[in-house]
Amino acid sequence: MVARNGRRRVTIADVASHAQVSTTAVSKVIRNASGVGPAAKHRIQTAIEELGYRPQATARGMRGRTFTIGMVLPHIRNPFFADILDGLCEQLADTGYQPIMVQGGVTRKAERQAVDALVDRQVDGIIMVAPLASKTRMEEVAQETPIVVLARHEKSTVYDSVFDDDDTGAEAVVNHLIELGHRRIAHITHQDNSIAQPGELLHVIRAEAYKRVMREHGLGDEIAIATAFYNEKGGYDGARELLSRSPRPTAIFAGADQAAIGALAAVHEAGLSVPADVSIAGYDNTLLAALPNIALTSVDQDGAVMGRTAGRLLLERIEGRMSAVRFSVTPKLVTRRSTAPPPM
Repeated sequence: MVARNGRRRVTIADVASHAQVSTTAVSKVIRNASGVGPAAKHRIQTAIEELGYRPQATARGMRGRTFTIGMVLPHIRNPFFADILDGLCEQLADTGYQPIMVQGGVTRKAERQAVDALVDRQVDGIIMVAPLASKTRMEEVAQETPIVVLARHEKSTVYDSVFDDDDTGAEAVVNHLIELGHRRIAHITHQDNSIAQPGELLHVIRAEAYKRVMREHGLGDEIAIATAFYNEKGGYDGARELLSRSPRPTAIFAGADQAAIGALAAVHEAGLSVPADVSIAGYDNTLLAALPNIALTSVDQDGAVMGRTAGRLLLERIEGRMSAVRFSVTPKLVTRRSTAPPPM
């Protein structure tokens, strides 16, 4: 076989010869299947790297595999999604699988087209991050292509789920603000085009936890929610709305770091300072939150762990596991300079 540059393409037989193993062993390593010892696996992986062997996707597709994983994101602007992708790539390293990332968009139609495009390209599995699709639609896809769903809490018998304990995470934020002495604590939540049951959506769970904790501390009359979007503009608009109320809140819990960044801008524009006048807290603990000039208190739900787990579960599905798995990440609060006691 000759490659486009005129040089003979390296074959699986070349790899087997170089590693002094059988072609069957090489095939198993490429497919991430069991049955090859650690030493032989290392020799095979070294031979693949040294020879520059690249299995042809079309040939693999004819055998039932393309060694590609589709990943559908709502959009590519949220830095938390990068953490998930980092974890996925780490999990797929040395497996022969490559991720293909597509943007699902903000409508169910756009998301459906993105998923259909991946299915048409015969990816071996799909990871859907915060999908808008109904459970029924996702189960239809799962009947044809293995899928793992991130950031949705519903139970399914045909696909796996990876999600954060959003109730615990939101509770930690609100309790932290109350312990600092805040009473007028507001919340910025998200609106989307999802047709899932409300109780299965992370932003609904976070908002309900906020209200529950406020009531548990006798602060039900202080509940104030702005519904916007989990992005910078949404946080900015939501914070402006909350700051216009009288009396204005002394603390704002934004349901995502992106929204919290927008809230910081709104507070600054209003001539106020963080945290002297208004404390701000977010959710996701993205790299932006840790920047010294932002220093945002946030909930860490470990996107890298979520990505690694989603990758592992999907590979297990591809290898034939049929039983459904649900994996919940335990969040932890990371406090920084954006939260402090309220002004006297």
